[in-house]
Amino acid sequence: MTLVIVSETSFFLVLLRHRLRVHVTDDLSQDLNHSVITFENLQAERLAALDHQNALLAELPTLKALMTSGDDLTIQDGAAEFWQLSGNDLFALADATGRIVAVYTKNVSPDSSLRRALKSLLIPPAKHYLIDARSLFACSLRPLYFGNSQDGSLLGYVVSGISIERTVRQISQPTGVEATFLSDGSVLASTLADAKQMGISNPVLLSATPRAPAQVKLGDIRFLAATENLSNTATSPLQLVLLKSFEPAELSISRIDQMVLSTGLLALLSGTALMIALARLLTRPLEELSHGVRAFGMGDSRYGIPAYGTQEIRQLSKAFESMRDEIQQKNRELLESERLATIGRMASSVSHDLRHHLAAIYANSEFLYSGRPPEEERNEIFGDIRAAVHETTDMIESLLVFSRSGASMKRSPELTSSLVDRAVALIRAHPDAEGVKLVINYGHPARTVAQVDGKRIERAVYNLLLNAFQAARVNGADANVTITLDAQEKDIVLNVIDNGFGVPESIRKTLFEPFVSEGKQKGTGLGLTLAYCIAEEHGGEVVLASSRPGETIFQMRVMREPRAIKEGSESEPKYSDKIAAHEKKWK
Repeated sequence: MTLVIVSETSFFLVLLRHRLRVHVTDDLSQDLNHSVITFENLQAERLAALDHQNALLAELPTLKALMTSGDDLTIQDGAAEFWQLSGNDLFALADATGRIVAVYTKNVSPDSSLRRALKSLLIPPAKHYLIDARSLFACSLRPLYFGNSQDGSLLGYVVSGISIERTVRQISQPTGVEATFLSDGSVLASTLADAKQMGISNPVLLSATPRAPAQVKLGDIRFLAATENLSNTATSPLQLVLLKSFEPAELSISRIDQMVLSTGLLALLSGTALMIALARLLTRPLEELSHGVRAFGMGDSRYGIPAYGTQEIRQLSKAFESMRDEIQQKNRELLESERLATIGRMASSVSHDLRHHLAAIYANSEFLYSGRPPEEERNEIFGDIRAAVHETTDMIESLLVFSRSGASMKRSPELTSSLVDRAVALIRAHPDAEGVKLVINYGHPARTVAQVDGKRIERAVYNLLLNAFQAARVNGADANVTITLDAQEKDIVLNVIDNGFGVPESIRKTLFEPFVSEGKQKGTGLGLTLAYCIAEEHGGEVVLASSRPGETIFQMRVMREPRAIKEGSESEPKYSDKIAAHEKKWK
């Protein structure tokens, strides 16, 4: 919708500007034509009035008598009175030979160039415009005769003229057209500012005519220009240049552009608001249904399903709600079956070992009760009973820990090397640790401080060690287990390495699932599962890093700093400060 509105607005704006420019150009061309006609009519009227005035002066007996005096000074003194009487900008008297005797002007002092221009005015054919280096006059020439013009003798000539600047202003003021008179590229009179007169002699401009105006740029403003050639009626080459500015029209077009753009923007905003309202009305139930689907995918089955909207959306909502109920029912049934299967596997795994240990306790108790065996035999029997009780207790404790996995933890700053030492002390008392060589490499124990639940980490390490000891015992006297502890910037990494036969390929993918074991005569199959769950609760993991005959490496990684503390407020003491304090204390 935005593209459509913007495209249509741009198209109509370009089309409107083009048509307005064509219309403005046509109007300006007509104005120039009217201005030329106005100038011609005005000049015709002025020249007619000037000819009539000159004719009256030429009939005055006093002026004729003055011209018969034959004395230049007398004629010059007497001509001043007639110049004042005419009120014109230029007044001149010439004798019968064409010699200029007297010249009077208002704006400039007469000089030789003006006298030469006046003499050229006397040469046929008749001229109306007198040009010198500084001025331009519209003139009327009238011969003076002693007697009538047919039979009388020629006494001289009287010349009257008016400055063309009056005509320029009269052309410009009513029509808004700029007028300029040029002669050989020089400006004689103009309504243009001096800065714009620099380019007025442009060849393109001078070649334009009223019927074929041209566009030119003078300064920062564009004009439509037309030129009228007046050289045939002037003493020197003369052109009248008329210019009509595009600036008022450009301002009007800019205002129209703003109106069109404002209308387009208003249409865009109104259309956007309308489309948003329609979209919310039509797509809101679909959006809620989408949120419900995502929420169900994330495990939230209580998210509401829209019961309104179009018929298709209502049908889709009902279908999804029915599907969700069916999936929930199937999940409950699946969880129940998995729970029963887990109980069955647990019972199957535990019952054999539990009966084995109870049978050992029962049989050895009967031996002790039946008589008084020697002390050496009695100690051996008591050791068997103790081992069976220990195994039974360990089995029950593993089941209890597994059932409590995921419960809230009690974190505190702990030295991980100390937790490993306690786990090692416990494993030393286990029968499966007998005859196994243990190598410990902590690196820098004081740097192993971490915010953890000490009991759980100790249990995880104990389970990994027990698994390693049981795997290494197959080597008899050569059995050995190695522990390495590496304190990294964010994690504590524990590696437990044994030299057993390795993890069978058949159980590697399910190694950390509960009740999975192979090749062991005892155990619940929960040791690695518990270690994995505890590490995961601490932001880490347990992985089988390597497994081959003679070397099996289990790696446990836990975070030194819990995310909850790391992302907490700045007012809470930084965990790195706690670590530094504990490391200083243990050092």
